Amino acid sequence: MKSKKPPFEITNAMIDRVAEIAELVGRLSTSRLSSSPTLRRANRIRTIHGSLAIEQNTLTLEQVTAVLNGKQVLAPPKDIAEVKNAYEIYERLDKLDPYSVDDLLAAHEVMTRGLLDESGVFRTRPVGVVDGAGHVLHFGTLPQYVPGLVAELLDWAKTSDVHMLIRSCVFHYEFELIHPFADGNGRVGRLWHTLLLSRWNAAFAWLPVESIIHDRQADYYAAINASNDAGESTVFIEFMLDAIRASLTDAIKTSDEMSAGKVDKATLRWRKIEEFLKTHDYIMNADVRELCGVSAATANRLLSQLVSEKKLAKYCRNGHWNYSFAQLSSNSRLD
Repeated sequence: MKSKKPPFEITNAMIDRVAEIAELVGRLSTSRLSSSPTLRRANRIRTIHGSLAIEQNTLTLEQVTAVLNGKQVLAPPKDIAEVKNAYEIYERLDKLDPYSVDDLLAAHEVMTRGLLDESGVFRTRPVGVVDGAGHVLHFGTLPQYVPGLVAELLDWAKTSDVHMLIRSCVFHYEFELIHPFADGNGRVGRLWHTLLLSRWNAAFAWLPVESIIHDRQADYYAAINASNDAGESTVFIEFMLDAIRASLTDAIKTSDEMSAGKVDKATLRWRKIEEFLKTHDYIMNADVRELCGVSAATANRLLSQLVSEKKLAKYCRNGHWNYSFAQLSSNSRLD
């Protein structure tokens, strides 16, 4: 007997998005991106940064990169622990059963290890769900009903004949509605969404859908609010399908630019650095290594060339060489 279907409607917009995403996945599966370890790691770091930033983790993308490279970072210990925990469980993604309550609890235990008393167990107290601004979205399911509802939701995800692209979005919304844990629901919900998608197509294990959600965080919460008001997840599903499509489009663009004859390597690397500096005050050698998939020596040569071309300015801060757009005033480049 199948579990009860959560409330949602399949719209023409969803059908169109599913078709578009399926086509994009087909293009991605034959690209260099799907087999590049360097780009996979860079995308995973973006995934972790995006998912944690939604939950007010303060680490920047370059700090997350530094932590995962084993470097010392001046940041709250809790935020650093969240990064390490998240990376550990994302690295285990292919070992998780997306329909197992035990695996869900184990994932929560890793994600919240050392950060939460009720780690790896369903919550024992009532809880209210708030957005990034502290506004109450709704009150979570009473704790005595949580285990049964989670098991039922996982069973529906396993047995439903709805397309996995839609099914995974429904799971994401319903999981947040139940709010089964004392903390970490958003992180685990997004992880499980990625896990479900990766069982449909392995490329999703390496796509930073979470970073797209982070870029659209206000819309993410607005979609949850709208679905809460409607009593069903249709609006949220449409939002998430748009986010998935955007993530795929970005990945394919990167892959296409790396293809022979599309753009020379130096230009592609400069574009990546330009994009990085639009949201960061400076870039360092370690950032270039992650962005461009190069060695420390190659990153150093690349940065030196950009300085000689007057595209970047080099300055020392706290004993490290930083690089920023050359047009920045000298007053902003203090030793």
